[in-house]
Amino acid sequence: MNRITLRLGAPIAAAAMALAGVGTAQAASGSVARASKPTYTIAYEGPLSGGNAQLGLNMKFAVQLAINQANSGTTFKKLPFKLKFLAEDDQGSATQSPAAAQAVINNSSVVAVVGPAFSGATKAAEPLYHAANLPTVSPSATAPALATQGWNNFFRVVADDNAQGPGDATYVVKKLGAKKIYTVDDASAYAVGLVQAFAKKAQQLGATVTHQEAPGTTQCQAGTGNVQQYGALATEIKSSGAPVTFYAGYYCDFALLAKALRADGYNGRLMSDDGSLDPHYVSEAGASVANGTLLSCACTNLGSSKTDTTFSSQFKKLAGFAVGTYSAEAYDATNTIIKAMAKVGSNVKRSALVTALHKVVYTGLTKTVHFQPNGNIAGSTVYLYQVKNGSIVELGPVSKLVG
Repeated sequence: MNRITLRLGAPIAAAAMALAGVGTAQAASGSVARASKPTYTIAYEGPLSGGNAQLGLNMKFAVQLAINQANSGTTFKKLPFKLKFLAEDDQGSATQSPAAAQAVINNSSVVAVVGPAFSGATKAAEPLYHAANLPTVSPSATAPALATQGWNNFFRVVADDNAQGPGDATYVVKKLGAKKIYTVDDASAYAVGLVQAFAKKAQQLGATVTHQEAPGTTQCQAGTGNVQQYGALATEIKSSGAPVTFYAGYYCDFALLAKALRADGYNGRLMSDDGSLDPHYVSEAGASVANGTLLSCACTNLGSSKTDTTFSSQFKKLAGFAVGTYSAEAYDATNTIIKAMAKVGSNVKRSALVTALHKVVYTGLTKTVHFQPNGNIAGSTVYLYQVKNGSIVELGPVSKLVG
């Protein structure tokens, strides 16, 4: 009887040990599951192809770098979550932006968007983002109307055109002494708002403004114009006698206009905005044409601090090219989002993040980021740049240059 019991007991004991092992493994697995961090996605929406792709790429890699650094603990030390990166290409187009936005919205892991980059694309996509309660922080969309639609999920880290346009006009009239100005816009939502703000201020200061719209070309972006329009426009501008031409739009078309103006013998000053603040303007227009061009932006060049140089070095290592217009702003926008996420905790919901962004204060590369109730950045400094010897150099804040 005892021998039988022993024979039967051996497999029972083995089974018990096996069950105990399973229980131990399950407990360990549960412990690992409890210890693992949730993963959330920060998306970027902007132009990653087409004529204005470089502006988008300047931002995309900055967003990616900020996410990489956050995951490694470089920027915020230990975070209660991990981050993934998603990029959606809208070519800067209001037509393509809604589809890009919907793709982002449909990804349930996305809790915030850096972008959209262009004002027209933002205007078209924002109703969808707002309906989804998905926060967006644009590094570069400056149309004033974007902050007047009641989109509580909309934020931007740059001053709008109501700061930039009047600042540009004040410089042209007071510093350059221009009494006649010829303005051109490329029909984009961004350019139309900027040129209107510019013209209003210039006229208040006593200047006469002549305006013409030249729709962006299909060569440069999703526009309706063509390159042949610039020859006739250049002749018209020259015959106007205006000593300054102000172009609101993007670098590709501005380069076409600048070449046409110089080929027609126009010797007046050329000025444009942040859409043209890119080395590609110089390379596409040619240094001999671009030299002397004034460019404005509610963004600043990075200084020579250790933080600035580290960012620039790491950006170039990741992107394969040097930091460009709005790279630093995109980096600040991303880190602002991450800081707000950290305030929410490990369980990040889109709606909670919207609320956190309205309260966040983040000291970044370009400025201390703090948002007004309508999503606009607190602060409105506009900087002026000039092309000298084939390179774009910062002259300083417009307010100080005018005096």
